[in-house]
Amino acid sequence: MSQSWRTALYDFIQAQAQPREKFGHQPRLYALTQQIGACEAYEDDIVYAAVYLHDLGVFTGHRPEDPERLARWDNTAYAIKRSPAILSELGFPSEKIPAVLEAIRTHQPAQAPEGIEAVILRDADILEQLGAVGILRTVCKVGRDTRFHTFTDAVAALTRAVETLPPLLRLQQTRTLAEPRVAALRTFLAATRAEAGDNLL
Repeated sequence: MSQSWRTALYDFIQAQAQPREKFGHQPRLYALTQQIGACEAYEDDIVYAAVYLHDLGVFTGHRPEDPERLARWDNTAYAIKRSPAILSELGFPSEKIPAVLEAIRTHQPAQAPEGIEAVILRDADILEQLGAVGILRTVCKVGRDTRFHTFTDAVAALTRAVETLPPLLRLQQTRTLAEPRVAALRTFLAATRAEAGDNLL
């Protein structure tokens, strides 16, 4: 079967991902899914499609710009709604679309995925919220995301992440990959407290 849909999907998401740095998440996430799934039997087509489409609803141009509407925005529901037509148009196997949608639906930490593809995606997405990459992704939102008005907001989110996310990881391979990321994030938070004290703002 031709894999041209992968190239087309990559190009589509690269064009849609705004602000520009949002696109780095997808290729990094896919690389993580390959590391996590190295010892698992799973459908890589499903994982690839879910990786590239799961955050469609967070991109500028797809999400609401009005702050009140944005605060109520369900970006996962948006991605689920848009993905079938996008995948069909790109030539993705139609019989695999339901599994892609299920992986997208359960990719958030609060969800409980069942299929291995969904578990791999969720574990990888949690890893992206930890370590140096997690810091960069969070801090770059300060001042342009309704959740992050100050560095204090970002540090609070990173503190919650390092305390609550690692226990949610499902696969042993992911837990192993998480260890240096957790250590790096804890080091950063300790250094921030030592340097800024009560004056972070």
